[in-house]
Amino acid sequence: MKMSRRSFNAMSAASLGAALAPSWLPSAAEGSKPFHFAVVSDSHVIDKFYKPGSENGIEDNESILKANDRLVMARETINGIRFKDGSAVEQVFVPGDVFHNYPSADYDFYFKNETRIDIARKLMDGFHAPVHLGFGNHDYDEHGKPGVSIEMSNRLIKQKLRSDPYSSVDHNGFRFLVLNNFLGATWAPGGDKRFGSLGEEQLQWAEAQLASRKPAVVFIHYPLWLVAPTEVKDFGLHPLLRKYKDTIQIVIAGHWHKWVDFAHTYGPQHTVTAATRYDPNAFMIFRADAKSGNIEWLDRSRVEWSTHFATPYRNV
Repeated sequence: MKMSRRSFNAMSAASLGAALAPSWLPSAAEGSKPFHFAVVSDSHVIDKFYKPGSENGIEDNESILKANDRLVMARETINGIRFKDGSAVEQVFVPGDVFHNYPSADYDFYFKNETRIDIARKLMDGFHAPVHLGFGNHDYDEHGKPGVSIEMSNRLIKQKLRSDPYSSVDHNGFRFLVLNNFLGATWAPGGDKRFGSLGEEQLQWAEAQLASRKPAVVFIHYPLWLVAPTEVKDFGLHPLLRKYKDTIQIVIAGHWHKWVDFAHTYGPQHTVTAATRYDPNAFMIFRADAKSGNIEWLDRSRVEWSTHFATPYRNV
């Protein structure tokens, strides 16, 4: 799970090309039209039950109080984007930390009160495009109210946010996988929650999804540096990504709240996105074309690497 300074420096020096393309053209893409999708991460939605001053440091305490408004600002910008052909963003993906921990360990509390989970649903419903949610350590209560199990979180997430623990979406010749790195042994009792793992069932599911050889985009909350390379003998996420590196266009993570480029350290391009909690400009816009097998990160030039920030989006 450790990386040498030499490896980290080499990784940091690499950069993502404007266009990401596999070496093959999938026949299933015939007839699929190009489209655009957005990525918004780490919104950390709060509610009236949130207690100010409970974060780590001034920046975190200030940012959390503006998290809801910043998500709305990011949403309105994305909703307003129009491309040269007149089209708009067609899909939105959120790789985790949708809301900020749990105010109660009582399941019924969430049906007697409007909480941050309800507010998150309303805010996400305001996107004009369908939104697909992944979940982070705050959605699974790493630091919050004791007594909220992963099982309880999954029930609430399904009931309130209408989302499964992990999922896939097919759209115009592309397959999007939203993975969950909180279902394996590292987050089981006695595990080390600093690291993520998927569990054998999810890994088998992910391989079945990737075996279609459709051009794919993978979302996961923890950066791959923090995800167990293997979990069952030599079977795990890292070798799985390398096996399908020609079809996986990019792996996008959140969690660190800053922009980090891992380049091809894990096979496919791996990028960590910043958080709207800190900057409403911290989102990503892509164009995907299954006929050519390409995705293009259109607004990469806005990114201020290794920071929370990006410059404002300008229609292109």
